[in-house]
Amino acid sequence: MSEIKQSNSATSEERDEQDWNAAKAFFDNLKTNKPRPPKSQYAVTVAVSSRTLFNMVAERKIYEEEGLEKYVAHQVAHEDEPLKPGPAFQFVQALMNVNSRLRELYPDSEELFDIVLMTNNHAQVGVRLINSINHYDLTIERFCMTGGESPIGYLKAYMTNLYLSKDSEKVTEAIEEGIAAATMFMPEVENELSETQLRVAFDGDAVLFSDESEIIVKQQGLDSFFDHEKEFENKPLAQGPLKCFLEALGKLQKKFYLKNERMNCPIRTFLITARSAASSGARVLKTLRSWGLEVDEALFMAGAPKGPMLQKIKPHIYFDDQMFHIEGAKELGTISAHVPYGIGQKYHRGKLIEQTGKK
Repeated sequence: MSEIKQSNSATSEERDEQDWNAAKAFFDNLKTNKPRPPKSQYAVTVAVSSRTLFNMVAERKIYEEEGLEKYVAHQVAHEDEPLKPGPAFQFVQALMNVNSRLRELYPDSEELFDIVLMTNNHAQVGVRLINSINHYDLTIERFCMTGGESPIGYLKAYMTNLYLSKDSEKVTEAIEEGIAAATMFMPEVENELSETQLRVAFDGDAVLFSDESEIIVKQQGLDSFFDHEKEFENKPLAQGPLKCFLEALGKLQKKFYLKNERMNCPIRTFLITARSAASSGARVLKTLRSWGLEVDEALFMAGAPKGPMLQKIKPHIYFDDQMFHIEGAKELGTISAHVPYGIGQKYHRGKLIEQTGKK
């Protein structure tokens, strides 16, 4: 039976390949200055919601206070007015810059970022979204507008590597489906970000790694945590929800390294963790090594606030599982993305959040 299944799968893949090649040949014959989206199985697909790409606070208020019909009518009436940039806007621009550099070095490569607009907006709102994307000259060709239905089911079909949304429930649902995802927040002040280098910062535990060590901190204290990390220093941590996205970034970085562009690579990654280096840092670095991954910079904060350091790094996006770190980063101008995963969701500033039972 397994041989038959493999044969059928191969035939299906061959058909998909033939269909793709036929479609690509057709579009290649059409004259355009716009680059074509890459093949999903080779691309690093980043799905962004309309409310992360654009600032739609005013429009959201109309939807919540006046209902769907008034919301759609407002969007249609203002469809020639470009929406203002949202929290994911500069991140998307940085992805596009990496693609431009990759195309210079590898003109025929499909290993690129593919940006997909994933939204539960009504199709009528799509005209304003398209006009806004064209206004800012963003390369986003794939849209998924679900008309009120959750877009989560489409993420796997798009082979999504990262999903960014303003809806924490959808983000949680995506993580439960094994898709890297985070809830984005707009910073309270603006920082000037690099236009030539994509800068991505990750927390460690419950983001790149599982929350197994964080559980010990929360339940048994720091001394037990230090003892545990020393004992299991050579045992790799289990992967966390964002490990696969770091892996995808690493694969693209290596394409630049192969062209002797390491020092001029347009992607730079950072690990910024509350761990202390001497007491618990070795296991983290050895885990990355065991995965065949690396980060460009590793910062062990030993419990100090991350906000001031992030202010110096100026990432296009910073991932953390703890909301108080997100809040501190936002205050100092860092575009932050909350990863709702692990035991940290039951705590705030180190204190257990009281669970109120139903009366």
